[in-house]
Amino acid sequence: MIPPTTFLLECLHRAGIRDVVTVRPATGGVAALAGIATRRDAPPLFVKAFGDAPTDDVFRAEAEGLVALRDLGGVATPEVILAERELLVLSVLHPRPHSRSFWEQFAHALARLHLNTTHPRFGWHRDNWLGRCQQVNTWEDDGFAFFAQHRLLRWLGQPRVDAALDSADRAALERLCQRLPDLLPDRPACLTHGDLWAHNVLATPDGQPALIDPAVSYMWAEVDLAHMWSTSPPPEARRFFDVYAELTSLDDDWRVRMPIVQLRQHLAVLAQFDDDWGAGDQIRATLAPFRRRS
Repeated sequence: MIPPTTFLLECLHRAGIRDVVTVRPATGGVAALAGIATRRDAPPLFVKAFGDAPTDDVFRAEAEGLVALRDLGGVATPEVILAERELLVLSVLHPRPHSRSFWEQFAHALARLHLNTTHPRFGWHRDNWLGRCQQVNTWEDDGFAFFAQHRLLRWLGQPRVDAALDSADRAALERLCQRLPDLLPDRPACLTHGDLWAHNVLATPDGQPALIDPAVSYMWAEVDLAHMWSTSPPPEARRFFDVYAELTSLDDDWRVRMPIVQLRQHLAVLAQFDDDWGAGDQIRATLAPFRRRS
């Protein structure tokens, strides 16, 4: 099997970027191959590829999401150098600093994104990709219907999901979906990153928060908050949640809602990976109150 860095180098050469000297692996991602390309007389590049791209537009959709976050939401993102079927090439960002002040800055940036991009409908003008799976973004006027159909129930029928969840679990998920208006507040849609965990938060050269790997849509802001809350953010990020809650006037019950909102990401992980990092257990625990007792 060809080494991943060699494959990435060959992809760059095929794309006409021929001044690359070496490619070293980049860590953090789980769905695609990624590396940092060192060039002879130019700045380094971040490069990402799939060995077998799931569709012609997966990287074009990701690039569009990066531009939308920057242009519509004012959040820093890497510059898109190239986005084609085989390859995504971006400017290189820096590791985020291990400081509470950085996370406070990010709380302000994310709050601005969510507060300044409200939209009358839920969805996006096209489907895009969450990992290797299509994210369905069909427009809906009702956020509860959108979340139920396109973020939760759409994963039923996926082989790994059906293998991990029994019929009672699947019925419980359907009951939970029916009760969403009682379980979650009726909030407006806004532009969301869609895959917001700590590994997708980096820094610009001058130390400002920057985002990568989006799966954007107009959705409830809490889908971003829940993903960050539920994926073991670093200790210095604790202040982020307090600042974000204050800036967006979150009610005191927001933490209680996080497991239900995060179901959409747990189901996506369960559908895509043999090692689900505990997603199946988290799903069953959240669904337990909705299982019928015999």
